[in-house]
Amino acid sequence: MHVPTILIGHRGAAGYRPEHTLACYELAARLGADFLEPDLVVTSDGVLVCRHEPEIGDTTDVAGHPEFASRKTTRMLDGEAVTGWFTEDFTLAELKTLRAVERLPHIRQHNTLFDGRYEIPTFQELLDLRTRLSGELHRELGVYPETKHPTFFSHAGLPLEPRLLEILRRNRLNRPDAPVFVQSFEVTNLMWLREAGLRTKSVQLLAASGAPFDTVAAGRGPTYAELSTPEGLRGIARYAQGIGPDKLQVIPRKADGTLGCTTTLVADAHHASLVVHPYTFRAENDFLPVDYQSSAVPTDYGRAIDEQTTYLRAGLDGLFTDQADISVIARAELRAATPAGG
Repeated sequence: MHVPTILIGHRGAAGYRPEHTLACYELAARLGADFLEPDLVVTSDGVLVCRHEPEIGDTTDVAGHPEFASRKTTRMLDGEAVTGWFTEDFTLAELKTLRAVERLPHIRQHNTLFDGRYEIPTFQELLDLRTRLSGELHRELGVYPETKHPTFFSHAGLPLEPRLLEILRRNRLNRPDAPVFVQSFEVTNLMWLREAGLRTKSVQLLAASGAPFDTVAAGRGPTYAELSTPEGLRGIARYAQGIGPDKLQVIPRKADGTLGCTTTLVADAHHASLVVHPYTFRAENDFLPVDYQSSAVPTDYGRAIDEQTTYLRAGLDGLFTDQADISVIARAELRAATPAGG
């Protein structure tokens, strides 16, 4: 039986702290995550910062800053009108005056305890934290950056890719054996990075429906369903080393919301020499299959360990988790139950 090797702290330890903050990343590392996962966006002065989206109204206290009220605007983000405040309209110094807030307060009320306490970190600050914690914890931590909405930022004249490549080079992390995976839901930017000299591992993110926005914008190119076929996976292997599918592409849910049967995606990806790191595993009932929920209360914890061991038995090479400590237990339980050499 295949045992996964890495646990990816999704946006840090997003189940316990406001996401994409240094406190959140540090907690993920101390809870046992092998990799820390930042979503990367860019400021008006070209600095990569860690935020879930370009729009920051849901993850910061920007709405409470009257000096920035006039910057509220509506932009087209991957074909949809989004109203709020966008990082490309702020310098890094201005963003540093804001503080992070919990993105899902209705589910993670506990995390609101920490609202207003943490800055928006730069990617460099996260890399510096990685170095420090690797020394303190006596194990090398990895980083798993996602280029968020690359077509959007390219059209804004602030492309993410050259900035990411430069910072990896500056930190001596642009090498095949570096503890780095670069990920994207788009295709052409991963190809560009590879051609431009990216030497770390990269991962093509997938979704259960739709298509990469760069292909939508160009009016041609594969859908996520097509990328997920054996032929599509062989194509991905020409520019990436892995896939990051929606976990429902690995084990979908039945019509009644219970967990269904394993698909061939993991086996097909492994046949194409790709690792498989699905997203996102969370402990609250609201995110679990019906048969793994503990109650009708969405915020209660359900049988998250059992859900993760079920998925791990499908042969995953790792997973994205909001609660790394829970995933550490699931991985350990599966290893303990696996016969030597199995």
